[in-house]
Amino acid sequence: MFDRITFDPQIMGGRACIRGMRITVSLIVNLVANGMSTEEILREYPILEAEDIRQALQHAASLPNEEIHIEIAAGGDGRGQRDISAEATTPPSNRARRRSK
Repeated sequence: MFDRITFDPQIMGGRACIRGMRITVSLIVNLVANGMSTEEILREYPILEAEDIRQALQHAASLPNEEIHIEIAAGGDGRGQRDISAEATTPPSNRARRRSK
């Protein structure tokens, strides 16, 4: 679906890039969000193609639809989950003491 969006740990720290170049999806989204048209972006970055910009925007739009499932093996309730409500309300300096009890 996004054949122009690449991820490489050696390029821009593995962030989503356009065709392996050092042009990130977030840069394209930022340019559009700040009012640049596709034509203006293509003038500023002549190595890009209109399809690159389209796919960058589509990729960014698809991100809020992703679901991430995290399982925590240790300290759970037997179902791979644990209650972190106490951790969220306990100051960091007190967390180590609470856990050691």
